Amino acid sequence: MSGFLGVLRRDLRLSFSGGGEVLTLVLFFIIVGAIVPFAIGPDRALLASIAPGIIWIAAFLAMLLGLDRLFRPDRDDGTLALYRMADMSMAGVVAAKVIAHWLTAALPLILASPFLAMILAMDGPTFWRTVLSLLLGTPALAAFGAFGAAITVAIRRGGLLAPILIAPLCVPVLIFGVGAIAPLGGPDQASSAMLFLAALSLMSLALSPFAAALAIDWGEE
Repeated sequence: MSGFLGVLRRDLRLSFSGGGEVLTLVLFFIIVGAIVPFAIGPDRALLASIAPGIIWIAAFLAMLLGLDRLFRPDRDDGTLALYRMADMSMAGVVAAKVIAHWLTAALPLILASPFLAMILAMDGPTFWRTVLSLLLGTPALAAFGAFGAAITVAIRRGGLLAPILIAPLCVPVLIFGVGAIAPLGGPDQASSAMLFLAALSLMSLALSPFAAALAIDWGEE
């Protein structure tokens, strides 16, 4: 457990002292959402109807920006090789990095979502459903992102390839995320979508550390 917490603390410290990376993700998230009203016009009813999809797409794209720093800096400076020789399993290292990635790439976006809610004319109940869906669904995006980053860590310019690899895996998360906010079938559909989001996050968090660890081991051999 001490090794797990050590990796988690190290990644959090590097993220918050890395020259404004977290702020860059938040600004990108807000800018993506703020551009839409300029593109479609000032129709408040239309903005409110498409706001859930806009927020989820903005969150997905913003989280993609942080994938390349998950494993590549550690591989470049030799830290990843030391992790492989440590008593702690590589799956445990990956799990700590996934949690750190969510805390630095997803949680700040959730905290910044009220700004987009105001820009996109969201009402109160829709906004709170949006926050809940992001809390339940973004862990899955973080887990899939770690898997994609692990696959491409040994590939030159792999940071460009990882988003393409994980995009199909993330589509169900986006579908259920939007369905949980703006359900077409009523409250029962929203509740079901929330449950599916939670299930996707739990399954991906349970499996992705082992899959990513295998990918890193194969890439380093």
